[in-house]
Amino acid sequence: MAETENWAFPGNLQPDPADYDFPLAEALDALVLVRTEIPEDAFTAPILGTERAGNGVVIRDDGLVLTIGYLITEASAVWLTTSRGVAVAGTPLAYDQATGFGLVQPLGRLGVPALERGSAASCAVGDDVIVAGHGGRAHALKTTVVARREFAGYWEYVLDQAIFTAPAHPQWGGAALIGDEGKLLGIGSLLVQEQVGDKNVQGNMIVPIDLIEPILDDLLRFGARSGAPRAWLGLYASEVRGMLAVAGVAPRGPADRAQIKTGDLVLEVGGRRVSALADLFRAVWQLGPAGTEVPLTISRDGRISHVSVRSGDRHEFLKKPHLH
Repeated sequence: MAETENWAFPGNLQPDPADYDFPLAEALDALVLVRTEIPEDAFTAPILGTERAGNGVVIRDDGLVLTIGYLITEASAVWLTTSRGVAVAGTPLAYDQATGFGLVQPLGRLGVPALERGSAASCAVGDDVIVAGHGGRAHALKTTVVARREFAGYWEYVLDQAIFTAPAHPQWGGAALIGDEGKLLGIGSLLVQEQVGDKNVQGNMIVPIDLIEPILDDLLRFGARSGAPRAWLGLYASEVRGMLAVAGVAPRGPADRAQIKTGDLVLEVGGRRVSALADLFRAVWQLGPAGTEVPLTISRDGRISHVSVRSGDRHEFLKKPHLH
């Protein structure tokens, strides 16, 4: 993700305030720059790095910032900077692995308005929307919703209906999806390839804002959603010609301890045939919460074997934020 601030979208790609019935500048002021430092021995450091940068959105009058969780996971230091140059330290409050959302509380006054939350249900394929990062109009992009569908990520992550926009915002992490009423409809998560008509274009995957509403109170009170933690295998899989191949395992994670190897093919979960990422993860979660024994049928070098993996809680592998 590009981190430099000395750039701007061409004027014709930026949203024009005259085209909207809400105060565009005020909405864009709610975006903040999120920079984090992560210890070198953190669980996520080898994959996500020790210095991360992206965006966040102020969603309450007390300055609460909603962002994408991978920016703040295991962070030992968080800095928030407004478009007006005000910089304050922040503390990570929560990272919800099921949705991917993260929350940060500023430890000083940001002095920017909160962006009202809307509903992604108002966002349809073909709608013109804005994807915006920290930095005002220069970093705001006129874009279009090109798809709404299921998304599955190899890190044991599934969204029932993600939002996909194109063209792509180059600073997508934690960016705001803003609808034509000036409300927050989602948070940017990924850069993806999208098929639009007969063209393959770069776009962004957006996590719908609706997913934060049922869990927000729990995240603020407990740092996690209520209920037993979701089962986690530490197994990174990819779809290859209708099969699920193990692309890697988390060191010392459940799959690693069960001696699952890169290149293994996962055929069944609990006797249920699986051939897509979403099917694999949902089959695991349906067996029970973290700690549940997960029976897998594996193919390795053409030989079929049955392996039982005691699932874990991914959160237990992560460094916890310092208390201030």
